[in-house]
Amino acid sequence: MKYTDFPAASEASEAVFWGDKRYYSLDCYLKRTFGEKVYRLALNGGMTCPNRDGTLGTRGCIFCSAGGSGDFASSPARSVSEQIEDAILRIRPKSNCKTFIAYFQAYTNTYAPVSYLRRIFTEAVTHPKIAALSVATRCDCLPEEVLELLAELNRQKPVWVELGLQTMHPSTLALIRSGFSPEQYRAAVAALHRRHLSVVTHLILGLPGETKEMMRQSVSFVASMPVFGIKLQLLHILKGTDLGRMYETEPFPLFTLEEYCDFVAECIAMLPPETVVHRITGDGPRALLTAPLWSTDKKRVLGAIQKRLRERDLWQGKFYT
Repeated sequence: MKYTDFPAASEASEAVFWGDKRYYSLDCYLKRTFGEKVYRLALNGGMTCPNRDGTLGTRGCIFCSAGGSGDFASSPARSVSEQIEDAILRIRPKSNCKTFIAYFQAYTNTYAPVSYLRRIFTEAVTHPKIAALSVATRCDCLPEEVLELLAELNRQKPVWVELGLQTMHPSTLALIRSGFSPEQYRAAVAALHRRHLSVVTHLILGLPGETKEMMRQSVSFVASMPVFGIKLQLLHILKGTDLGRMYETEPFPLFTLEEYCDFVAECIAMLPPETVVHRITGDGPRALLTAPLWSTDKKRVLGAIQKRLRERDLWQGKFYT
């Protein structure tokens, strides 16, 4: 699907390509690819992170909770197959979905010996109910042998590699203690792309000290990369994190619901039409969330974003060049 394929009228492009949305949502992609609704299962490989084990630091990124962004994942004490079956049972009351994505979410999921990664990833990929493997990791934790393993698994079932870039600005990366550079991210995307592995990039909108123009630059940076998908994540202030303590001591501006919906609609319009939009908001654990509290009503937020897209006559790709 290329930009030139789109009709001139936004309403026509919306109807033809995205159903009732003005962007290429993950749900739309999955239904087109697998012919049915597909649910993502959060799994825990029991790994840590170079930002926590002393290699780069011991406190993690400033926004990272104790679960290492895997607050919804299962216990690593259980086998991968057991975690998959447990997760399916947990979602059964709200979905009768029969096909799933194995999502290794907690901490850095390529930060282990390749022999261990081979065992757990293969167990996930060969599970009969799993249609794809998604691995959340860092751009500086993809050595050659891990890249080759992921490429091998990708020949069995689709493999997505999720990279938490968060921002393209070195000053903000230093503030949030990411421990890597935009150049390392760019090199990782190139290495994954050469092996035909799908990259999903995470950006956080609303990081301390960033202007809207800085955030637009990050979106444009990712839009220029050969990435399969993007997650636009609203900044959450979680209890027990260094960011949470920073906010309590010296509060900094956060998006209101109206501001965020208006801005994320603009960001969507900057993306290539073929990029799969995996997320446009976020839902931190309610027990840990300090702010913004309006983000807990996810249905309301998604509806407001869609309304803003219509009001401003915006759609994915409108501002993409």
